[in-house]
Amino acid sequence: MKKDSDVTSKFLCKLSDLENLSCKSFTVDHPQKSSRIFIIRKADDVFGYLNVCPHALAPLEWNPDDFLDEKKEFIICSMHGAKFTIEEGTCVEGPCNGVGLTKVNLNITDGTIFIDNPKKVG
Repeated sequence: MKKDSDVTSKFLCKLSDLENLSCKSFTVDHPQKSSRIFIIRKADDVFGYLNVCPHALAPLEWNPDDFLDEKKEFIICSMHGAKFTIEEGTCVEGPCNGVGLTKVNLNITDGTIFIDNPKKVG
């Protein structure tokens, strides 16, 4: 029997739970701490990042699961309006220009989204 410490991936949600250009946040528990992450669906791809601005070190969302600008083109920081690309998490505008979000490794298997190596997140 596998113990939680042996798990190499963890279920997050079904791909069908996310509409195109929508986001969902999660808390990933570790032996010593928890990390907040979020995922974004863009067509049939899903991108995941730590939920922390590299400049302000604060959560990014405006409201629960609200990480995107009005046009749904960029991830935007609620603290100071920095914009990050959805696909790479690269800052393209704002005080953290050139510094990106920390990626979270995801995989999609049979329409189900998993985070890889959850105990190594954060």
